[in-house]
Amino acid sequence: MSEIKLFYHKDNAIRMSRSIEFLKITPIKNFLWIDLNNVDEEIENELEDYLKIYIQEEEEMVEIEMSSRYMETADSLVVNSNFLLKNYEREPVSFILKNNILITVRGEELTSFQETITKIFANSRNYPTGYHVLVGLLETRVEMDADMVENMTQEITTLSNSISLKEADEELLMEIKNLQEKTMLLRENIIDKQRVVSSMLKSELMPRELHGRITMLIKDINSLLEHIRFGFDRLDYLQDTFLGFVNIEQNKIIKMFTVISVIFMPPTLIASVYGMNFEVMPELKWEYGYEFSIALMVAAVGIILFYFRKKKWL
Repeated sequence: MSEIKLFYHKDNAIRMSRSIEFLKITPIKNFLWIDLNNVDEEIENELEDYLKIYIQEEEEMVEIEMSSRYMETADSLVVNSNFLLKNYEREPVSFILKNNILITVRGEELTSFQETITKIFANSRNYPTGYHVLVGLLETRVEMDADMVENMTQEITTLSNSISLKEADEELLMEIKNLQEKTMLLRENIIDKQRVVSSMLKSELMPRELHGRITMLIKDINSLLEHIRFGFDRLDYLQDTFLGFVNIEQNKIIKMFTVISVIFMPPTLIASVYGMNFEVMPELKWEYGYEFSIALMVAAVGIILFYFRKKKWL
């Protein structure tokens, strides 16, 4: 859904408008945040001309080079970051800061934006400028990342508690693999925030009063990275456990076939001996020769089974 939101100061409070025409008839200094959600290119061009900014294309927003993630000029900041959706798909978001106004460009509805808007209306005094809104958005995003890491940890714990020798199959291995991929996506997403926030802390444009919050944000990010690394180590351990169970199961199958082969070797030998077509074989004309050979085979099998059980191989 295409949507534009204009947040501005009026009567010691923050209000919101959805009309781009309202932007042109209101003093620019009153605005602190302009949020563009999947808007048309015409609106973007109109804002570029009016605000004297450059709104990047999506291809530029998803570039992995640090020069594309964070750019700073004499009077503006441009920050590009990926926000993870609930299905772990990446949504690129661009932040442009100029004249204390934050312009955000995105293509999807993001929960972190809705929560930040709620916080803004709940306590307007904490958001005097666009810089404060940017830090607030990143704080909310990191909080959501923390929730995702916690959910991931619970999934790993549930999988760890349920894994057993009987459950060691392809489905379990695929579940471990999927969790590993999700964990890597979370790690990439949080490292992306770490690089951006660290650059913001070094910026001369960033108000000094925000340095403490940004420092705490970096500490929170580092803590999340530690949790993710621990989760990834647990998944590696689960994968090794799974492979160990598979080896045990394979060894059992090989052991079973080996025992069967050894058990049937003496009867096969006896049957082979009495299957020879020599003229002089005393048992050929013996009345009880057949019964004797069968009994000999059964006795050989019994002796082997007794020996295997004594050695605890069965």
